[in-house]
Amino acid sequence: MAARTFWIWAALLTLALGVRRSWRPELWRDELATWSAASRSTGELFDLLHHVDAVSGTYYLMMHGWVSVFGDSPTSLRLPSAIAMAATAVFVSLIGRKLFGVRTGLVAGLLFAVLPSVSRFAQEARSYAFAVLAVAAATWFLLRALERPTLARWWPYTVSIAAAGLFHMVSLSVLFPHAVVVVMRWRQQRGRRLLIGFPAAVLAGLLPVVPLVVIGRRQVGRQISWLKAPNLQDFVWNWHGLFQSALVSICVVALAALPAAWPKGRRPAVEIGLMAVLPFVLVWFVSQGQTSYFIDRYLLFTAPAWAVVAGAGLTALRPRALVVIGLVGTALLGFQDQQHLRLRTAHEWSDEKGAARIIAQDYRPGDGVVPVRGNDRFMMLDFALDYYLPEKVQLKDVFVAKTPVQNDDLFAVECPQPASCAEGVDRVWVVTYGTPDDPYKNLPAAEVQVLTTQFTRQSVQHVQGLTVSLLKRH
Repeated sequence: MAARTFWIWAALLTLALGVRRSWRPELWRDELATWSAASRSTGELFDLLHHVDAVSGTYYLMMHGWVSVFGDSPTSLRLPSAIAMAATAVFVSLIGRKLFGVRTGLVAGLLFAVLPSVSRFAQEARSYAFAVLAVAAATWFLLRALERPTLARWWPYTVSIAAAGLFHMVSLSVLFPHAVVVVMRWRQQRGRRLLIGFPAAVLAGLLPVVPLVVIGRRQVGRQISWLKAPNLQDFVWNWHGLFQSALVSICVVALAALPAAWPKGRRPAVEIGLMAVLPFVLVWFVSQGQTSYFIDRYLLFTAPAWAVVAGAGLTALRPRALVVIGLVGTALLGFQDQQHLRLRTAHEWSDEKGAARIIAQDYRPGDGVVPVRGNDRFMMLDFALDYYLPEKVQLKDVFVAKTPVQNDDLFAVECPQPASCAEGVDRVWVVTYGTPDDPYKNLPAAEVQVLTTQFTRQSVQHVQGLTVSLLKRH
């Protein structure tokens, strides 16, 4: 019985660490985009996806249903990711057992659970944890199909590949090492069913993703144009970022190198090692082109493979007490990083919650708000204030002609004539980034003119990274 349920310990530990203090970090801009999308009606959500973020549509639709049932608190928004990571730990354990035995499966699952990046993205209201789960499941189902390539074993692989693409298209780069492993196995077995079953399963899995690829290519300029072609230094930084800890990343690669020296364990170590290394290298090379996809969180789906190969290396150490020491040591190496990931500012450096608290304390019905947009609109300060303000605080967004929902977008349309938009508002809360003497920093000149000529500054308060000013009409 224990040998059949050994994976439960890794799942429980991953879930516990994923939920631990998940309410503390403030939502950052990507999570606020998730909240905004999930909080819209189904029709409004589809209108949004027609213009932007179509590649996140599967996740947004899932979160739309989740929020309607469980609410939108930080813990509730992040809990699906924690559950997905816990499920991934199960597959990590099963892959480890299939390739190296039960002991390695247990160690690999526990090692996966204590990686700081696993906890970090278990507390992220984005789709990355689900892409990690889909890739881990696909790898497990592939290994089963390689043993007996029947239709019953290929269709779960097909479903997993489709899910990987629907949750994050970059994760489909795992198909490259999967194909290499299939060829390696075919050269040993010379079975025709492998050469037919694998391509058929992949093609079937990619079919649901094709529409997203087409739409995503049209929207890519708005979503990841800020990513630049990576250099070798970026390779190193993203390697550390993959584990959210430089020390843990070094420890993992050291452990991962051990199984390659075994005569008995070399083949499975090479297979799972290819699934860990090749996507990282492939995405780096592809990102030298017109569009870059090379960033640590996009490559998080390789973490399960790294955990398995590192777990295999750790389990090979003798005496066996070294296995426990290695697990505890890895956890301790990442302890400081784990603590940092649960700070209030772990996801976002500025204190939007504190700014909302200032407004709520002195709010009066009829007040307006001017959150900085312009070049800073990607920070989604308007969403942050809306999220953290109490329901009773209803502010007019003074210089907005169309709200993001009305604009079928994540961004509002700003008022072309600020003076007319400010009519009828007696008090205005202005929120800008930084804590300078100029409380109007980065606001458009036309808006600043209205605020300075028609209003008098009553107070200026600062919280981390933000300036909150209250203005009153002359």
